[in-house]
Amino acid sequence: MKNKVSELVKEFFLNSCKEYELVDVEFVKERGRKVLRVTIDKEGGITLADCEKISRSLGDYLDQKDPIDASYNLEVSSPGIERPLKKEADFERFSGRRIKVTTYAPVGARKNFTGTLLGLEERNVILAGEEDRYVIPFELIAKAHLIFDYDSKEEQK
Repeated sequence: MKNKVSELVKEFFLNSCKEYELVDVEFVKERGRKVLRVTIDKEGGITLADCEKISRSLGDYLDQKDPIDASYNLEVSSPGIERPLKKEADFERFSGRRIKVTTYAPVGARKNFTGTLLGLEERNVILAGEEDRYVIPFELIAKAHLIFDYDSKEEQK
């Protein structure tokens, strides 16, 4: 069911909400309730009004398609200041920013990396650490996200 719900959400964004980027879709069970968590973004950032608009229209769309056999909560939100990096395009778009990466399996002798994202080359994420340069195969990445630098003038714009 998770895959069907995820595919319907992607279909909704492709057909009805092209000005928004679908960052992530999670369908989880929390405290005995099902939660469909949808993370969106757009150029210039997401407002509360954007979240409300998408929540209403996506909720109506899913009610029509009826892929979920029980009650659930729909949560629509922005990715936040420490935005997750999910797609290869994210690793190109946020080149130059500090990120944290966790891998499924060790790369070298480690699974956790922090550094400046240099980009993506041949499906490898290139990361400059304090002393080393890391080449991390994209398919080994379990989680990655931006690191917000409170002192950076660039990130406060």
